[in-house]
Amino acid sequence: MRTDEIMTAAEAHEASALPRAGLAMADPAAAHPALPLIEAVCGPGEQKTPARWAYERLILYIRNFEDQLDVAHEVAVGFAGSDAGVLRIDGVGYFDPDLVTFLGVDEDGAKTQLVQHVSQLNVILRAVPKVTTQAPPRRIGFRLFDALGGSTTLGEG
Repeated sequence: MRTDEIMTAAEAHEASALPRAGLAMADPAAAHPALPLIEAVCGPGEQKTPARWAYERLILYIRNFEDQLDVAHEVAVGFAGSDAGVLRIDGVGYFDPDLVTFLGVDEDGAKTQLVQHVSQLNVILRAVPKVTTQAPPRRIGFRLFDALGGSTTLGEG
């Protein structure tokens, strides 16, 4: 929202509720493929809980991260500020109004689920080698995005 625009109180309130995102890249010519996807998830005027917003934006980040991986790597998530280690993602979910959950397998192969309050959400997406070299890499971000009703034509690689 520009500060030099004249708006009614209702317009200013509505504009403040709309989602925004941005990214500056070291290489100005480098495109960030996730930004066009934001429109597909963040429709104007939708009322969403903090958990739903976090869930949908995480899916965008996961999908974009996977889109940049080679065939020898898959996405895993690490949890900043904890000793939980790295989790190979099998699923991401939410429980309104304020919980997000990650399901997967930890570094030791144990089935793992992390449930986290959105105010504590702090994750690191990491490229890890595939477990088996014969199988194609798992790309959960595209399945999660499709579950949101997203278009598979947006930036799919």
